[in-house]
Amino acid sequence: MAAEIIHSSTQDTDDPVDAVFALHRGGKMEIRATVPVRDADDLSLAYTPGVAKVCTAIAEQPELVNDYTWKSNVVAVVTDGTAVLGLGDIGPEASLPVMEGKAILFKQFGGVDAVPIALACTGVDEIVETVVRLAPSFGGVNLEDISAPRCFEIERRLQDALDIPIFHDDQHGTAIVSTAALWNAAKVTGREIGSLRAVISGAGAAGIAIAKMLVAAGIGDVSVCDRRGVVYEGRGDLTDVKAEIAAVTNKAGLKGSLADALAGADVFIGVSGGTVPEDVVATMAEGCFIFAMANPNPEIHPEVAHRYAAVVATGRSDFPNQINNVLAFPGIFAGALQVRATRITEGMKLAAAEALAAVVADELTPQKVIPSPFDERVAPAVTKAVAEAARREGVARL
Repeated sequence: MAAEIIHSSTQDTDDPVDAVFALHRGGKMEIRATVPVRDADDLSLAYTPGVAKVCTAIAEQPELVNDYTWKSNVVAVVTDGTAVLGLGDIGPEASLPVMEGKAILFKQFGGVDAVPIALACTGVDEIVETVVRLAPSFGGVNLEDISAPRCFEIERRLQDALDIPIFHDDQHGTAIVSTAALWNAAKVTGREIGSLRAVISGAGAAGIAIAKMLVAAGIGDVSVCDRRGVVYEGRGDLTDVKAEIAAVTNKAGLKGSLADALAGADVFIGVSGGTVPEDVVATMAEGCFIFAMANPNPEIHPEVAHRYAAVVATGRSDFPNQINNVLAFPGIFAGALQVRATRITEGMKLAAAEALAAVVADELTPQKVIPSPFDERVAPAVTKAVAEAARREGVARL
């Protein structure tokens, strides 16, 4: 089928599917030189013999690599292809179009160079060892589309092993943007985040990270639901990660299904797929917020959500209030790299969420609680906030 589509793309460029293949032909990115090599003099400076002086200087003072190579402004976008968008475990080769896309978003929105790296391994030890061996070439690592629960251990072990930022965007990018949107949803409706009870549908990478950030942001209460219902302390089948989140969430002591948890809830955050029936949505609190972020089919369609909610957000670009990670990761890495941070801390993530929310603080409506990805104020605001937070938290080297 793919071969037929690629072939037909040369026949009918009006077909949007064909246009997608046409755009991707040959890949979406390339590497370009930043210095000219026009003659022998240029060659002697850019390569041998001149380059030997720089190599020798770095060998004597390793930190100079950040000044005399691209390391301090380049990120590795690393995946094993096990959780690619909504496509699941499609493998490293099939993940590359997404990783290329991520890399060009780093450049366009944050001015950060990024290199897609798709690994032909899925074991935690193998991935950690491979990235550690690659790390001397990069100023940071963006982990992407690695399935839970392995993603949690991979991120933790890499950050323990390396002194550069390690950031799993499926976790933290989603959490940062969701938190910013929730702050503004509360503000535009005259409420405080501390008065809200939220329910998260999905206990994977994004759901766990959102729950942690909402707790840090001062949410009144938040419960996480997986396929078996509410994640609560003492539930016999919890993984270590779920047990950890159960210990800091669900103050109300809820048990039972997602539907049980949603009764009277102020906030629904969907990062799981599936569908929430309208009769369940109708049990939520009056003036609730619904962030249904599954793509391409939100857990609660906006048409249904608007019948009950004061603020509605999705993960889609064709509805208002798109919760899009591109609002976060370019500025976060730009700020971290700017000060040569050793890691991205919880304080830096909260600072990014606060800065993102502030971008549209004077323009809030229920249809605009989060900026557009194309708002040129976003990346500079997030970059500045993250860099300042890194200095405050003692992880900046500049």
